[in-house]
Amino acid sequence: MSEAGIGGPPHVLLVEDASLVRLYYRGALERAGFVVDEALNGIEGLERVLTATYDLLVVDVNMPKMDGLSFLRALRGREPGVRAIPALMTSTEAGDGDRAAARVAGANFYLVKPVPEGALVAHARALAGRRA
Repeated sequence: MSEAGIGGPPHVLLVEDASLVRLYYRGALERAGFVVDEALNGIEGLERVLTATYDLLVVDVNMPKMDGLSFLRALRGREPGVRAIPALMTSTEAGDGDRAAARVAGANFYLVKPVPEGALVAHARALAGRRA
């Protein structure tokens, strides 16, 4: 749990390359009471996770430099505190194989884009372990 999460709002890292999607997710999560940081790809995401503490990761699958699946695999191979951060993965890929690949990589839940605001917030709250 993050310092922000101790008596404060849950801290979320949004790892997404599309600026409009980041804007949409950030707005929805902030309106729901989350504190949101952003990374444009998996490499930036790893840097952020290693320098701050998060209660939740919201991760896109398809990104340049390091995709979401590679990001989660790298993250899940680290020390327990980092490895245990819940991850909500989002993608336009809707097949059963895509969902399975996300689970194997370390995603806790998978949502297909476009993600309705209510679904994003409800799953983020559930995975963060408390109400924002």
